[in-house]
Amino acid sequence: MPVVPVDGTATPPSADRPLRVAVVGAGPAGIYAADALTRQDAVPVAVDLIDRLPTPFGLVRHGIAPDHPKMRAIRDTLHRTLDDPLVRFVGNVEIGKDISLDELRRHVDAVIYTYGAAIDRHLGIDGEGLPGSLAATELVAWYTGHPDADRARVEAALAGVRDVVVVGVGNVALDVARVLARTPAELESTDMPQHVLDTFAATPVQRITVLGRRGPAQASFTTQELRELDGLEAATVLVDAGDLELAPDAEERAAADRNVARNLTVLRGWVDHVPEPGRTRLHLRFFARPARLLGEERVTGVEVERTAVDGDGRAVGTGELDVLPADLVVRSVGYFGTPLPGLPVDERSGTVPHEAGRVLRDGKTSPGEYVAGWIKRGPSGVVGTNKHDARETVASLLADAADGSLRTEGAVGDLVEELVSRGAEPVLVDDWRAIDAAETALGATRGRARTTLHEREALLAAVRAAVR
Repeated sequence: MPVVPVDGTATPPSADRPLRVAVVGAGPAGIYAADALTRQDAVPVAVDLIDRLPTPFGLVRHGIAPDHPKMRAIRDTLHRTLDDPLVRFVGNVEIGKDISLDELRRHVDAVIYTYGAAIDRHLGIDGEGLPGSLAATELVAWYTGHPDADRARVEAALAGVRDVVVVGVGNVALDVARVLARTPAELESTDMPQHVLDTFAATPVQRITVLGRRGPAQASFTTQELRELDGLEAATVLVDAGDLELAPDAEERAAADRNVARNLTVLRGWVDHVPEPGRTRLHLRFFARPARLLGEERVTGVEVERTAVDGDGRAVGTGELDVLPADLVVRSVGYFGTPLPGLPVDERSGTVPHEAGRVLRDGKTSPGEYVAGWIKRGPSGVVGTNKHDARETVASLLADAADGSLRTEGAVGDLVEELVSRGAEPVLVDDWRAIDAAETALGATRGRARTTLHEREALLAAVRAAVR
């Protein structure tokens, strides 16, 4: 199965010269791609798994809510790929800063881009830029200890908050609502950084309203995520019975969709809930969209318009307005990807154009370039969805290697040696283990399994301390 270098001669991969593949992004999509490459034995491979953070796992570390320890434990499974001798984790390396895309391609035979879609979409309404208005990406990055989180902005937005409006009815919106409704005792055992726990303990949230612009049948959250809201220690879930009344045809369609049917069953079980003194009110409100955010120096409220769903399934305004008090508004209405320097991304979809994972440039396949994960298909599915997605992309890559259409730039020199010579400080798997040990040790000081190190310099300091 030949690999074709620049001069056009076929060089079969061997133990001395395996197919060298760089995977850009060490989240689930990237790790599943590396796993698919190393599990096959038709073509010898060596994989460099590159990430701009010093830590692997992407959204498993910085996206899944810390109060979901079982879901976050998937990183133990993902770690098996990092331990594979055919895979080299290369963290703390940013494409376009530490090395250009063209320079990277000279060191490898192929590149798979799996760096996700982490930019939030905006509501596009008046007042959205007021202090107290946050994207879910900002809040989630902060409470999961992402090194790029803007602590000052988020903590200023949370100061003194009593009334919260969360816009969106996907799993991330429910994560945000649930975390904000937790008591300090419920969060104490998580791996959140200590400053996050301290801030939440000082945030006296009393009311949380989750707005869905369409009905419960169109909500994208999963039933498992929904059910968790009813198990909160000091919060009561409220639902308006009128929001759950569907027309006969809509009821029939909902019954045919197992996830929707289960969601409706759960929601209808809550219609008899009533507010209770001393408990946070968590209100799921459908057929409602924000028309504008109110306030002058910061958010004080949300003007909400009642909606209806038309024949095409779109939310249309009815003109019926009311105002919700709000000290904090968190939008969770979708995400899109941005281009790496030199990589095309469709501005509308926020994804890289591709055919079965093969990157398209000007409508034509770009030899040696592939894509997987959210930057390939958009922000959809769950963590496991990335496994099938990555397999499709790797199958395309291996097919190209087999038929000789995979051109290379010669795979010259060692990538890590090149990065070090440029003054970069790549973090390898043993360095990550030092970070992992430091987080475990920090957690033990407070009786937890782990406490996340949230500053890049603290992460790198753990590496340097282990080297000495």
